[in-house]
Amino acid sequence: MLTVHHLNQSRSQRILWMLEELGVDYDIVRYQRNPKTLLAPPELRAIHPLGKAPVVTDGPHTLAESGAILEYLVERYGEGRFVPPQGSPEHLRYRYWMHYAEGSAMPPLLLKLITGRIASAPVPFFMKPITCKIANSLQTGFVDPQLALHFGYIAEELKHSGWFAGNEFTAADVQMSYPIESGVARAGAGAHPSIRAFLERIQARPAYQRAVARGGDSTPLS
Repeated sequence: MLTVHHLNQSRSQRILWMLEELGVDYDIVRYQRNPKTLLAPPELRAIHPLGKAPVVTDGPHTLAESGAILEYLVERYGEGRFVPPQGSPEHLRYRYWMHYAEGSAMPPLLLKLITGRIASAPVPFFMKPITCKIANSLQTGFVDPQLALHFGYIAEELKHSGWFAGNEFTAADVQMSYPIESGVARAGAGAHPSIRAFLERIQARPAYQRAVARGGDSTPLS
């Protein structure tokens, strides 16, 4: 039986959704973030040395990294579904967005989360003005302009067909769901109508709703 090692409010929600789209039976082992540090518990290191989610075990295989897991699931269980034909322009777009999600979209979102927590972190009173100034300077001078650039780009791309890799829903849309949901939660991405419409489409999918019902709170950290 395929098992998803699932951390609350994490990227592993995408894996549950993909499995529901594929109709694959799976088990869930649940983990909870440390409420103070928001890090995954040390028990996850027994499954994978980095101790992060998502991690999937499927027979002898242990897989980490969202994109790699999604590609594995589609190749093994998809029977040609959820991926454009090899050699097509849509497949090239599919490959791009599968890598863009974590390689380009998520780093500024992570910086947004970190700088926000630095500004509100408990520090000695005489250090507070300094830490806030550094965090705010980084956020307004670099992070926010980068996020505006990325989500403006994403919004324009979604205007072509509503999906990321052509006219059909693919695993690239699953992969892109996390940065988009994170962007709406903490970076104002919902100001773009095409992004809001994308979220409405994916969240209306029965498989998405089943994944949320099984996985619990899927709201990205903010």
